[in-house]
Amino acid sequence: MTLGLTSVWISLMLALPAFAGCGTSLPSNLTLRSNPRLPDPFAFYDGTRVTSQTDWACRREEINELFQRIELGTLPPKPESVKGSITGSTLTVDVSHAGKSITFAASIQLPPGSGPFPAIIALGGYSIPAPPGVAMIIFNNDDVASNGPSRGLGKFFTLYGSSYPAGALTAWAWGISRIIDALETTPSSPIDLSKLGVTGCSRNARGALVAGALEPRIVLTIPQESGNGGAGCWRISDAQQIIGPRPPVEVDPIQTLPWFSPSFGQYARRSNELPFDHHLLAAMVAPRGLLVIDHSAIDWLVPQSVFGCMKAANKVYQALRIADNMGISQVGAHNHCQFPSSQQSDLDAFVDKFLRGNVNANTSIIRTDSPNNFGYSESQWVDWATPTLS
Repeated sequence: MTLGLTSVWISLMLALPAFAGCGTSLPSNLTLRSNPRLPDPFAFYDGTRVTSQTDWACRREEINELFQRIELGTLPPKPESVKGSITGSTLTVDVSHAGKSITFAASIQLPPGSGPFPAIIALGGYSIPAPPGVAMIIFNNDDVASNGPSRGLGKFFTLYGSSYPAGALTAWAWGISRIIDALETTPSSPIDLSKLGVTGCSRNARGALVAGALEPRIVLTIPQESGNGGAGCWRISDAQQIIGPRPPVEVDPIQTLPWFSPSFGQYARRSNELPFDHHLLAAMVAPRGLLVIDHSAIDWLVPQSVFGCMKAANKVYQALRIADNMGISQVGAHNHCQFPSSQQSDLDAFVDKFLRGNVNANTSIIRTDSPNNFGYSESQWVDWATPTLS
């Protein structure tokens, strides 16, 4: 991938809100059909095939709408006013919309030297090593939308109302977009806004993946040990719970948490009816960089589900002829949200390529230290072919 191609794709994605110019739209009432396999990325809801990269851009917008209508809740457009200022190491974000205003802050840790610097926005802090020469922007996402147990709490809901139909993951993505907006308005910003990444671990990794999917100005997404609701596919996780051999995973409670749309809980144990799964959430990041950092040996992080789900997501990158823009690095033998040194070279490669501009960095990384890839059988989950999109 060249950086020029990324710029073209970002422009195309920004130009396609709600299917503008795509010649297709979703019906107001969706017909959900049972499908035990992972839904085909290359078929529109109406069955039309995706045959070109332009088709994929439209299919991506269709997937975006499906996720927002069913799982994530509605992402509001940019508010009427977003302004930013930097004092010391604190970025202050002032947002006004429809007569209401909120203010929240993020902490900026700059590396030595003179900017502007590439930067990684970290939800709730970061557990990956801060890469040399890269600024870290710490976002207190719970201030914008509470992790729970109650819904509708946080400054996002102060602005839009406590009953606004969005889950916390969507609200966190909205907050990241406002941080970027604020940096765009800040004179002499030390941040290179063309080289932005996002990361988080556990629930914050789910938020990082959603932000990477929804915000095209992010060029590198690094979810760490996200499990269900992140890099794991609902279908594969449900099957694991039914057939073993791993202990049951808490699928039902996760789907009813404030992370998701208030109505999403009805699909607990009905994942086969979803017209998407999380391979498509990851595919929405394409063609931008995506490195999925995962744990192979913590059962409740559903590592088999994550591995199979992300292998399926990589097929979209393959179809776009940029397979190495997405990596999967799955290593065990450490505590949750620790970062083992054996994954350092994987992280370095993706940071080098997407945040430092080294297009020759080797990011061909799909690996797990689980014997025999957990026994994952692709034919059980994938019944569609991967085209080469023109």
